[in-house]
Amino acid sequence: MKSTVSRWSAWSRFAATLSLSAIALGVSAQTLQPPEVAGRAYLLYDVTAAQVLAAKDPDMAVEPASLTKLMTAYLVFDALRAKKLNLAQALPVSERAWKMPGSRMFIDPKMQVPVEDLLKGMIVQSGNDATVALAEGVGGTVERFVEMMNQQAKALGMTNTQFKNPEGLTEPGHTTTARDLATLATRLMKEFPDFVPYYAIQRYRYPGTPKSNDTNRNTLLFRDPTVDGLKTGHTNAAGYCLVATAHRQVAGLGEGQAGQRRLISVLLGASSENMRANESQKLLNWGYTAYEAVRLVQAGQPVVELPVWKGKQAKVKLGLPDGVVVSVPAGSAGQLKTDVIRPDPLVAPFQQGQALGVLKVSRPDDSLVAEVPLQVLETVDEAGVLGRAWDAIRLWIK
Repeated sequence: MKSTVSRWSAWSRFAATLSLSAIALGVSAQTLQPPEVAGRAYLLYDVTAAQVLAAKDPDMAVEPASLTKLMTAYLVFDALRAKKLNLAQALPVSERAWKMPGSRMFIDPKMQVPVEDLLKGMIVQSGNDATVALAEGVGGTVERFVEMMNQQAKALGMTNTQFKNPEGLTEPGHTTTARDLATLATRLMKEFPDFVPYYAIQRYRYPGTPKSNDTNRNTLLFRDPTVDGLKTGHTNAAGYCLVATAHRQVAGLGEGQAGQRRLISVLLGASSENMRANESQKLLNWGYTAYEAVRLVQAGQPVVELPVWKGKQAKVKLGLPDGVVVSVPAGSAGQLKTDVIRPDPLVAPFQQGQALGVLKVSRPDDSLVAEVPLQVLETVDEAGVLGRAWDAIRLWIK
């Protein structure tokens, strides 16, 4: 694998930063023809490599139905992390929650239901009653919670999403996109890994509620042992929708967790419950077989070490904390070349985690495989007065 380092001017650096910030899910890896997929829109995303593998109308406005509950869950998980709630805490069931139409957990105002059971009711049973109870528990009112949902969507970069309610029932202006849903699902799993197992629960019901209502509607959980989430949705307007995710062990990536490759498929507007499962499975299987994951750099290792000016340290290490993995068409892993694009000169200070430079991965014909934003792995402090003065003279001469 050939590797080079390139430099850019201050203006080029600014322009590149703008273009990178606009690509919420990284560079598309679409060089292979995806299978025919029956749905209004879809997107297949490689979480491990941060690459879009396939998409159809990923930015088309659609109704999300109960996929809305991914954002509701995100905010509840965030409240739990901030210790504003705890899993054992019992929340009241309001009249509004009790009377919610559509999918239900079948709770009523006589009950005080623990947060953990409400989460299971929302995730496994897609209960609109449980969703409203959680929204009121976190936001005080449903209206305030919806404001929080939209604020969080903006913070996550979900630029084409507008929420009108926490449960996903049809309402004018309640829309999102396949790309925004992939962004939300990815961030939810990365930020709240301890809560992700809830999405793999196949059956759940709250004591005293109908047993016939205990089955997770994500039928892939019963078909494919590598699938561990995430959420189904359906209304007459939205059709049948599914955000599915799978993790499979891949030779060459590493052992244990490091060797697992995770994909997310977002399918919107399928014609039936069975169709959404079949088409989602088709997308996931195609992603794992048509593309192979290649680890270019191990976790914690720098992609490159570059000389810096006016710093206490002589070099700055650029890379990613989890290393660098890219997805390439199967059989092409040995043909890659890399190029690090970075500003010049590199003048300290640099903070750990600071975005700095881009790793471009391409094929021998220079067609782009991936464009990976790099970070500073270790802080480089500014040198003392004499060191800065000496480097200033050297830069002037240069």
